[in-house]
Amino acid sequence: MNSFTPFQPDELLYQARQGAPAAQGALLEAYRAYLGLLARVEIGRRLQGKVDASDIVQETFLEAHRNFAQFRGGCEAEFVAWLRAILAARIGDLVRHYLGTQGRDVARERRLETDIDHSWRALDRGLFALQPSPSQHVAQREQGVLVATALARLPDDYRDVIVLRHLEELTFPEVAERMSRTVDSVQKLWVRALARLRQLAKDPV
Repeated sequence: MNSFTPFQPDELLYQARQGAPAAQGALLEAYRAYLGLLARVEIGRRLQGKVDASDIVQETFLEAHRNFAQFRGGCEAEFVAWLRAILAARIGDLVRHYLGTQGRDVARERRLETDIDHSWRALDRGLFALQPSPSQHVAQREQGVLVATALARLPDDYRDVIVLRHLEELTFPEVAERMSRTVDSVQKLWVRALARLRQLAKDPV
């Protein structure tokens, strides 16, 4: 196999487990937008911009690369769950650092895991709502990953309004305040953003 695409996650996973470095790199890269989106939401909830989501994703990739031999799953869903667990641990470390806590806070870690679980489930539900009759190929993929990939292709203001409204679950007045816009302009922006996202969801890359 000379080239790798994000549309063949199980094949990439198989190749990576056979020791192909290009496959492992392509496999991780396929989830950059997905992990970045989850990290962004958690940073907004807990760290208020103290760290960059892309840095957390990169740290997640480095740890996944170092510990790839420990992954025992065999499909995309299991691999994505493994990456989410690594991401949650990295964010947990940062929360402890910036909040100045010593040692593990099991209750906080469970809340973090619950929040990340809530966010990915919101993403996972998203494509079914946006694309009621996905193709067989798309239906076989992790829906949340596809939605995150489509979101990454949107203009910044389109992506922001959807993330704030659907993942951070803010009201329209709260979204308007965060985006320094009027409520009316945010609602119109949201309608346009969803329409564009629906188009992209039908044609994932």
